Amino acid sequence: MISTNKNQIIEGLTKEPKVTNGVTSLIGNTGLIRLTKLFPEKQVYGKLEMMNPAGSIKDRTAKFIIEQSLELGLINSNSLVVESTSGNMGVGLAQICLYYGLKLKLIVDPFINSQTMQLLSAYGADVEMVEEADASGSYLETRIGRVQQILTEHPNAFWTQQYDNTLNPLTHHQTAEEIVNQLGEYPDYLLAATSTCGTLMGLAEYNEQTGRQMKIVPVDAFGSVIFGGKPEKRVIPGFGASKTSSLLREELLELPIWVQEHDSIAGCKMLLRHEAILAGGSTGALVSAVDTLDLHPDEKAVIIICDRGERYLDTIYSDEWIKETFGIEIFHSINNKVNEGVELEQFN
Repeated sequence: MISTNKNQIIEGLTKEPKVTNGVTSLIGNTGLIRLTKLFPEKQVYGKLEMMNPAGSIKDRTAKFIIEQSLELGLINSNSLVVESTSGNMGVGLAQICLYYGLKLKLIVDPFINSQTMQLLSAYGADVEMVEEADASGSYLETRIGRVQQILTEHPNAFWTQQYDNTLNPLTHHQTAEEIVNQLGEYPDYLLAATSTCGTLMGLAEYNEQTGRQMKIVPVDAFGSVIFGGKPEKRVIPGFGASKTSSLLREELLELPIWVQEHDSIAGCKMLLRHEAILAGGSTGALVSAVDTLDLHPDEKAVIIICDRGERYLDTIYSDEWIKETFGIEIFHSINNKVNEGVELEQFN
């Protein structure tokens, strides 16, 4: 029988309060889980960045850049924060700017997901969409060009500049430290998807500072130019890029693993079917990439589960979208790969 005596209840409670102040206090310190059903014969772990309040690892980046910039006096209540985004950084900034009462203008393109647009609207961000693709078939250079125009038009405009801002990788020294502390040791491999290279290089810089205990593996998309690839049209936001990043230091990294976008979708669906985790496209690329690693039984690999999958329901989780975008043969090949994995798990 449960006691209803107030004094007894109070005595049974912890003496240390657990309440924190504001939504920003919940960014970071995300969970780390072992993916035992998806990788039963390998020690593979997932860092659940999807559990940040606005749903992605970019919550960390947005919070750190904005708070540091406020502290340094680079922005104030009269500033207009500006950024080019394919989705997650925009949502992270929208949450942080709303919390601190800052004006925000985001430049997006037609590849942005409809759910992300709805989130940005709900947070009150001013969103402008560019329509003209650049030479690679992407829109990144066009978006950045528009940002630069805004900087000349608005004297109080401040560009968070996620592709070049050194605060971006500095954010993820904490991410790496959390992983090591949660695992109780350094993992042998840390895999991160490429885009701005902020997360990737933050992990790599931490690794360099702590004696290179880990192998930092970049996972890039075919059609991305980050590691010298041939530019091609890509349709999954936040995975790969049509421009190189000034943050990149290849000497701190292992050789990249290249993943086709349809294999990224297969990875997302496998993660969902086996682990009941609904994640975004770049996470699916990491699932596909880690499957190619020749991990010894005593070796551990960690992947970054970057964001939630709800904002991809109309794209990578839509059968119709996959058929229209990649064709019926690729659609069947994705489903066959997922079903084979399920059958193998059931057999085991």
